[in-house]
Amino acid sequence: MNKSLGFAAIILGLVTSARAELKLPAIISDHMVLQQKQTNPIWGWDTPGTKVTVTFAGQTKSGEAGADGKWTVKLDPVPANATPQVISISGTNKKDIQDVLVGEVWMCSGQSNMGFTISRERNGDLETAAGKSNTLRLIKVPLIGSQELKTDFTGAWKYSDADSIPSFTAVGFMFGRYLHDILGIPVGLIDNAWGGSAAEAWVRRESLEKDPRFALLMENTRQHEALLQTEKAKTDYAAAMEKWKKDVETAKAAHKTPPRAPQSPEAWLTGQCPAPAISSTAWSIPRSATA
Repeated sequence: MNKSLGFAAIILGLVTSARAELKLPAIISDHMVLQQKQTNPIWGWDTPGTKVTVTFAGQTKSGEAGADGKWTVKLDPVPANATPQVISISGTNKKDIQDVLVGEVWMCSGQSNMGFTISRERNGDLETAAGKSNTLRLIKVPLIGSQELKTDFTGAWKYSDADSIPSFTAVGFMFGRYLHDILGIPVGLIDNAWGGSAAEAWVRRESLEKDPRFALLMENTRQHEALLQTEKAKTDYAAAMEKWKKDVETAKAAHKTPPRAPQSPEAWLTGQCPAPAISSTAWSIPRSATA
């Protein structure tokens, strides 16, 4: 019995220690840019009930992790500042966010026009060479569809340079660089564009379901979901893939452009692909926006 209790205590200790860790989202990380002249929320996760203290630019703010582990504090507005500073965050453990600047922060979101990258621009190599700067910062949100609201993503703030610029949105980068050069202050750009995405893919599904104006859209969505889970849908996709492979070989032999691969049933569920039309109002299933 004593051995069992001891073993249980060890397991409980491991579980507790695994949870007892201060965590921050990717958007709050080294080289980030804070928006000037407005309140800036800083948030993350820690063991429920833990007091979390945030120190930055001479101010100290505290909050407490809720039942779900999330905590939030709000920093007072500060003016633009190109001198690197540190955000110190203390909870179960301590984290220092290094090289933080203050300036203009803009979200670059949209479809194919916004998703068009610098590397595809006619003078992309020149724009890349001209865009190198330690006070122009970039971060990209990966294209990952989800039916659940996301609280974080995999990404990191980077200096504007030959490694980060080519894959960044061209429209967003050009706009941000103009701001950077004209205003003479740091600029942070968040690339969250996805070509072909429908407007409803960026709205919380529960919000659409509560609005009677979108009743038909959501009914079509539910029908598509049910359809895409059937064995017929999977069989049809497998057959389409086999046909596509043969068509590709035929096109190659004839030195022609190969056809596009068919979309899998799961592809539409990410919210970025046109759905098989049941009615003219059905386009895509909602994809929860990154929070």
